[in-house]
Amino acid sequence: MGYLGNSPAESYASFERQVFTIVNSQTAYTLSHSVVNENDIRLVVNNVVQEPGSGKAYTASGTTLTLSAALVNGTDEMYCVFLGRALQTVNPPNASVGTAQLASEAVTSAKITDANITSAKIAGGVLKPPHRNLIINGDMSVAQRATSVTGVGNGDNSCHTVDRLSFYEEGATSGEFTMSQDTDVPTGYGFAKSTKLDCTTADSSLAAAEVVALEYKFEGLHLQHLKKGTSNAESLTLSFWVKTNKTGTYVANFYDNDNDRHTSQNYTVSSSNTWEKKTITFAPDTSGTLTNDNTLALAMYFILGAGTSYTSGSAATAWETFTGNADNWCGGQNVNVLDHTDNNFWITGVQLEIGTAASDFEFVPYDVNLQRCYRYYQKTMDLGTFAGTTAEAGLQWQGGTSDAGSNMSMVYNFKQTMRASPTVTGYDRSGTSGQFNYYRSASSSTGTFNSHMRGQNSVSFYSGTGAAYTAVTIAGHVTFESEL
Repeated sequence: MGYLGNSPAESYASFERQVFTIVNSQTAYTLSHSVVNENDIRLVVNNVVQEPGSGKAYTASGTTLTLSAALVNGTDEMYCVFLGRALQTVNPPNASVGTAQLASEAVTSAKITDANITSAKIAGGVLKPPHRNLIINGDMSVAQRATSVTGVGNGDNSCHTVDRLSFYEEGATSGEFTMSQDTDVPTGYGFAKSTKLDCTTADSSLAAAEVVALEYKFEGLHLQHLKKGTSNAESLTLSFWVKTNKTGTYVANFYDNDNDRHTSQNYTVSSSNTWEKKTITFAPDTSGTLTNDNTLALAMYFILGAGTSYTSGSAATAWETFTGNADNWCGGQNVNVLDHTDNNFWITGVQLEIGTAASDFEFVPYDVNLQRCYRYYQKTMDLGTFAGTTAEAGLQWQGGTSDAGSNMSMVYNFKQTMRASPTVTGYDRSGTSGQFNYYRSASSSTGTFNSHMRGQNSVSFYSGTGAAYTAVTIAGHVTFESEL
């Protein structure tokens, strides 16, 4: 197709220009391209665009440019742009392409050289590998044992409500909490549950060797990629949401059970009864490898209060050997959540990951979370029914003949391979522990519950029937616990 004038540009373009050498007293200059008249060029003198035409600044015809007044060499500068001569190029001038010139998704992987993007060009937390969170049930969504337990304290060290999170107490304080799974959560971040501690009996002055905390325990099998005890040991970043009426300085710390080593970091709660997100980074430890088995290797603590034997020093921010009542284990802690019955403490969104930056919390589907919790605790009751209460759903039944020892047995296969052979507790239909119901003809009674041949995948248990019977049925509920 033909065009009048210049052909449409099919590439980047700029106008050709000519720079003149000024000659004193001279008004006529030679153009490098012939023009029809002065309107075919734009003349610029001393960075000022000149007006073309007779009686104006300049005229032009052919290759002759005529000025209305001479310029001075060394003082004046002059160039012209040929408006009819576009210089086309495949490449834009350097630094001329901005963000606005790039269409969305215009840069494809084919345009990026293999292995050419360095880690320095990637923002922290952008790449989010699955299973990066070393904490199971960090969103506090699973609470198999109970949703609320009173009287937690007095030397108590056990998991009461939310799975995998235990109450920890060093020394027998006089203070007590109600520990519960709660619905108070930070708004807009995807959380539905938290763990709450409500002080019900105060201990305003903890003894020197007393510590109160929330504890999480790790198997060595889950920590080998930390490369602890090697020159390639990894840093760890802990992030979590916390809310409490007790503002001040708190401590989060780790204890290496395999090597008797520890480290601590302080964090500050600034606003009373306000959800705050905290991020803490712990240095790598090049000493003390962790045993690669299913036993306790590492424990993490959220300190709620501690006596002077633990708080009088500065926090041990570098890993070191733990020596007795180390005064730097809780160094800097100036808060005692036990000191008044008005005190409350909530926590959720607990995440521990490799590296020096925290990523967004890794939510996993509830059923996956529950399956992981089964490694440490299972029960035959429905999830909303707790051990020690009357329950029909999930009863274990076995009918047949009791042996000469007046016992009747059954086998239970676990929902998930457990960490270790579990502690087994039986309950009758009314929720009384240590016994099962048995039925014969029109009569019913209870017999002592016992277990044997326990393993990680199944367990055999039996209950007494009072005598050897040919037609008898036993029934009850069972819990299985293999916490660290």
